[in-house]
Amino acid sequence: MKFQWQPILLFLSGILIVGLLQSCVGWVQQPSQNTLPALGASTCRVVQHQMGESCIPQHPQRVIVMDQESLEILVALGLQPIAMTTANRVGNKTAILQDKVGAITNLGKEGQPNLEKIVQLKPDLIMGMFILPQYYELLSDIAPTVSINYSQTGWRETLKQAADILDRTSEANQLLTDYQKRVDTIGAKFSQTVGTLDVTVMRFYTDVHLTQFLNHNSFAVSVLEEIKGLSIPPHQRQLQQVPNSDWGYVNISLEQLDWLEADALLITLDPGAEGSFQHYEKSPLWQRLKVVSQKHVYFVDSGYWVFGNILSAYAILDDICHYLIRESCAAPPSPG
Repeated sequence: MKFQWQPILLFLSGILIVGLLQSCVGWVQQPSQNTLPALGASTCRVVQHQMGESCIPQHPQRVIVMDQESLEILVALGLQPIAMTTANRVGNKTAILQDKVGAITNLGKEGQPNLEKIVQLKPDLIMGMFILPQYYELLSDIAPTVSINYSQTGWRETLKQAADILDRTSEANQLLTDYQKRVDTIGAKFSQTVGTLDVTVMRFYTDVHLTQFLNHNSFAVSVLEEIKGLSIPPHQRQLQQVPNSDWGYVNISLEQLDWLEADALLITLDPGAEGSFQHYEKSPLWQRLKVVSQKHVYFVDSGYWVFGNILSAYAILDDICHYLIRESCAAPPSPG
């Protein structure tokens, strides 16, 4: 009589399958530090954000930011991050932050942070915009991570969201109140000295021979048009990169330079974009623009004109005074 191996093999297989299922269930049910409180209600609190929920410290001391806009927001709210990333194309916010930020570690380019450095810095909170899901999971294993919503024209809501997460709502409200007073002051000055003005805002890239103008869906134009009488040319509002989209720019070629015509032209150059600008400047089509022949062309900092939040908005208002009103608009101490 032969020994029956089949029942024994089936029995052992069943035990193996049950063991695997139990280990999988245990892994799925294991709470991560970014979804459930790990420290208790007295030392951390759960906040909701676009990637889920995170339990963050009541008073974070070692905050890392994943982009320049988050850095700007935290500084405006009175916090000092310990590390940041730098912008991929546009200029960094050195001009508006150099007097407000102390020693801070550079983690590399936005979207490609140095994870080893982040681990070494032992942060207690990581914040940022546009955090990819795969990076969110990695960062969440290092420290509680919060992803902030971003909208070019909805920068006030972004500021409020960050303030709510950091329990600094009153500070954000005061920042916005003071900012509106600044808008009103400059608006009154503009009405008295200029009246109305159509302005084109351009951007040149470092390594791409194309240009674009920023439209009403962009951060910069949303700030400009808070000043009564100041706007982009009507024909630019009609032209969109993609119909019915909320893209904040429209790419144009040399043959379409007539779309840039306005009373004033503000040009933002990404770092190293001088060659891209010269490609257009040498064209006879560029020289024929009335705004160019009248020398109403001004260069502004792409670090705060292309993307930004409240500190960038303040800096744009200062440029409006300097280049368009051509007078000093007595400015209060900037926030942050």
